[in-house]
Amino acid sequence: MNYQGQGYGAPAGGFPGGFPGGFPGQQQDPLFGYFTSIAGQDGQISAEELQTCLTQANFSGGYKPFNLETCRLMIAMLDRDMSGTMGFAEFKELWAVLNGWKQHFMSIDKDMSGTVDPQEMNQAVTSMGYRLSPQTMNCIVKRHSTQGKINFDDYVACCVKLRSLTDIFRRRDQGQNGTAMFQYDDFIQCTMST
Repeated sequence: MNYQGQGYGAPAGGFPGGFPGGFPGQQQDPLFGYFTSIAGQDGQISAEELQTCLTQANFSGGYKPFNLETCRLMIAMLDRDMSGTMGFAEFKELWAVLNGWKQHFMSIDKDMSGTVDPQEMNQAVTSMGYRLSPQTMNCIVKRHSTQGKINFDDYVACCVKLRSLTDIFRRRDQGQNGTAMFQYDDFIQCTMST
């Protein structure tokens, strides 16, 4: 697997547009009111609450619910305190990333079908800075497609996994040369967390 610049990853963690910088005051942010209505009294959003939120916001189109596993992956990607939930800063970061992914997905969905085909998915992954072998891309497409088509929900799951696995690999690639050592238990833990 090749990564632009370092031999194995994408700029800004593989997100079109990258992550936003700092966050303005929570009370002044219009997204904060939406967050508190979803989060409830605990002030955190669970995977189930995120699924409801994204369905209501129509992120996947047709008001279809996001796959719960995709919601878990998105929380795990940003869950710096390992709580299994999202606070406001994590939610705001995710919201910005999802909007970037949605715009990116729509730009590669040339026929506006709401799905992308394997060639479009390959272009999407390449445009994010990943350079993967045809065999790896074939594996990704098989894992994330239904009848050869990838919907937005599966596209997001793929993007989250690529970013998370690249981040894990990058932390262990001490020489930044495209190789890393993993002990079996460490490898299992890393792959199960994505």
